[in-house]
Parts: sequence; structure tokens; C-alpha cells
Amino acid sequence: MPNLHRRALLGGALALAATGARAAGPVVRVDDPRLTDLVDPDARLETLYRGGRWCEGPVFAPRLGGLVFSDVKADRILVLGADRGVAVLRAPANNANGNTLDRQGRLVTCEHRGRRVVRQEADGNLTVLAERFDGKPLNSPNDAVEGPDGAIWFTDPVFGITEPEEGLQAVPAQSARRVYRVREPGRPEAMTDALDQPNGLAFAPDGRTLYVSEAGAALNPEGGRAILAFPVTGAGLGPPRTFATLEAGVPDGLKVDRRGRVLAACIDGVRIYDPDGTPLGRIATPTVAGNLAFGAEGRRLYIAAGHAIHAIPLRA
Repeated sequence: MPNLHRRALLGGALALAATGARAAGPVVRVDDPRLTDLVDPDARLETLYRGGRWCEGPVFAPRLGGLVFSDVKADRILVLGADRGVAVLRAPANNANGNTLDRQGRLVTCEHRGRRVVRQEADGNLTVLAERFDGKPLNSPNDAVEGPDGAIWFTDPVFGITEPEEGLQAVPAQSARRVYRVREPGRPEAMTDALDQPNGLAFAPDGRTLYVSEAGAALNPEGGRAILAFPVTGAGLGPPRTFATLEAGVPDGLKVDRRGRVLAACIDGVRIYDPDGTPLGRIATPTVAGNLAFGAEGRRLYIAAGHAIHAIPLRA
């Protein structure tokens, strides 16, 4: 999302990021008692890294050394190890944003500057999965996830071609901002153009629902700020329903846990919803949360928020 939202700070809580210590006060707000099955209300947020410009796209990748994440504005992809040491995986990185792993553990990355989706092979070389649709350049791929069909699904809003620090400014060549599926390199399929600015995306555990963040309000105050739920059918995606709406900011990265709870990176932290859409509560972050990732066995939640990477323990 653009800088206007990314610069928003919450309640003077910058002390956490400045010290690198655990949060001094409660960060978990419980709106429904079911939240306590996921996270202890007394759990504390810990800052693991605070040297970024805009951290995004975290994914836990043990084969690559730990938590991989993009520093979009600094044009690099980093790896945060268990000892909190940080190594450069790729720089320059074409203003990389979202990252995910495929079934073979290969890193898949959305590039703003390259306007493409790439896969890093075992030898370090990059395979281009998608860079054009209908003979025209993509907008600026933002986030990706592997689908239940083994294909890579990704969103393609215009943020990377409208924000000077996050790519090269350009006029969109595509007539819409879509969600795409790539089953074989170089052949992306348009799955929906029902969103103004599609952002984060995640599948339900049974693969029958695809959740997508509508971040249109990041560029237009009257635009959408919601999470949409698409039924996954044999033909692709059915008509969406509104799963959740926000009163401020826009939803960014999404994750779904094994019980189907939806976690969304938002302006005030990570909002958590039951599969039935009930808001369960929130994990507050000092700055706008951009994306999130589960750690090993899902026992830890990593949160990319502005210049920092935070973590909080989970119960399930």
C-alpha cells in the first residue's frame, strides 16, 4: 500500500522498535474468547530486527536459513536467522515484495521493478513464472501463494508502478488489476478482476475458499477496504462475498491457520477472524503491519511492520 498508510504510527509505541525489547504492555486484544485458543492474551511482541525501510513478504524457509523477507524500498531480500543475524539473499532484488514457497521448497517472489513473478532454483538462478498477460506487461505483482492445485497464485495491483521508492513509475498496460494463476512458467491465467487493488491472498485449509485483500482505499479514500472470500470451483473462482471490512486503512498480507482462522495485516496490527467471519481480536504492532508468516509448526507468528520484524508466540 502507499506511503500515506505506511507512515501511520500507533499510540506512540515506537519505543518497542527503538529498543528491540519485548513490549512493556499488553498487545493482544480479545474481542471473542475463541481467540485465546490461538494466542495467550498476555503474550508479548518481540522485535527481532529493526533495520529495514519497508519490510514485507516474510516466509519461514529453513532451507534458506530462517525467515526470508523483502525490504522493498532498500531493494533487497534478507534472511533472518535463529541467532537474529541477518544475511542478504538477493540485492538488488527488483524491489521485491511478496514471497512464498512452492511444494519443492523453492522461493517464489513478486517483483515490483521487474513487474514479474520469479522462482529461485536450487542453483540460485531465477525462472520467470509470469511477466506478461495478453502480450502486455503486468502491473506490479504484490503477493503470492501456492494453491491447492500446486499452481502459484498472485495479485497484481498498481502500487509498484505508482510509488517511486518501490519500482519504476509507469502507466498500467493492463486494463484491470487481477488475481492470476500460473501452472507453468510464462503462462499466467486471469482468475478474477473483481477487485480494485488486490493485495494479500491466502487459501482456506480445505482449498475451497480464496481470501483476497481489497486495498483500493490505499489509493482512493472512497475505494474498498475489505477481505473478500471467493469460492474455488472446478472452473476457477466463483462470485466473491465480503468476509470482513475495515473502518480505517486497508488489509494487506493474509494468512490462514490450520483451523481456518484468517489473520490479516492491517493499519493497527494483525486482525484475526474466525472462519465464520467473527472478529476474534487483534495483535497490536507499533507501526502499520504489512505482512505475516507462521514459523515452524505454526508456534510463532512473524510480523513485518514498517522498518521492523516482530514475533509473538502462538498456542496453536
